[in-house]
Parts: sequence; C-alpha cells; structure tokens
Amino acid sequence: MRYDKDHKDRTHRHVLAVASERFRRDGFAGVGVASLMKDAGLTHGGFYGHFRSKQALVEAVISEGLEDTLHHLETAATDIESLVDFYLRPEHRENRAQGCAAAALAAEIVREPKRARVAFTRKLARIIAHIRSLLPDRSEHRAQAIFALLVGTLQLSRAVSDRSLSDQLLQAGRIAVLALADSRIEDT
Repeated sequence: MRYDKDHKDRTHRHVLAVASERFRRDGFAGVGVASLMKDAGLTHGGFYGHFRSKQALVEAVISEGLEDTLHHLETAATDIESLVDFYLRPEHRENRAQGCAAAALAAEIVREPKRARVAFTRKLARIIAHIRSLLPDRSEHRAQAIFALLVGTLQLSRAVSDRSLSDQLLQAGRIAVLALADSRIEDT
C-alpha cells in the first residue's frame, strides 16, 4: 500500500492529538503505548515510526500542548478581563482533556526528566510573555503570579467534589486575578 507524502505527518499529528487528550485526562503513567495507539486507530509497532520512546512523546505533548494553550489565550484574550473570563469559565473546568496543558499536566511534569521540564519552561515563558503584554505596567512578576493563580484556581475547581464550591473557587480566582492585575504593588 502506498501512502501520499503527507500521510506520515498527518499520522504523527493524529498520534500527538490523541496522546495529548489521553495524557491530560489520565496522566502520563496512566497511558500505555499500546492503548494509546489503539485509541489512535493504529498498531503498537507503528508508534516507533513517529517517536523514539514514550518519553519523546511526552516531551512533544508538553511542547505542543502549551503551544495550543498559548494560541487559545492569544485568540481569546485582548485584555486581562477577557483572558480571565476565557480561562476560568466552567466549560474549561469540565474539559480537562482539551483544556490548558499546564493546568492538566503540571503535577505530572514535576516528576518527569529534566528535558520534559525544559520543554515546559520554554513554552511557559511564552504564555507569561503574552499575559505580560496585556498588563498596563508590563510587569513580569505580576504576569507570573496571574498565570499561577489561573492554573491553581482551575486545578482546585476541578479537584473538589462540590459543584457549588467549584464555582465559588472560579469566582474567587477571577476576583483575585483582576485585583492583582489592577494592583499598585511594586514589581520587585
């Protein structure tokens, strides 16, 4: 069987997309190569034509996932308020498999080898730079704190079993981010 020249690229992107959803939903350790490839509609052996190891796939998913998060933030947010409204919405809370890679994977990434954390750090810097560009004072520290508040708020709202408390956490995070963005705290 002959494939067109773009077949390998399309298949590679498809495996990445399936892995990204599975890793965000089930964690890195909760996803095996065989089950991942089955979900992608491919054979287990075909995996190694695209990635040298599961670790290489993890690194690619981290990089692509945060790139996707950045793209969504750049598209949805023209100011801090629209960024907060986009990020801390109930639909984002409910959709972990397609939501922010940082919120879904941060606890996983901390246990990964340095190469995965380096990939995360590079993309994180770009997300923070975007947030910084939305701030009137362009404060790096404030942008870092805002993203940390957004990610932590989203993670906690997903973790609790009480929907009312989850909604309250989203609202509290929204209030805190907007207050921080508008504060007169010196950037040290």
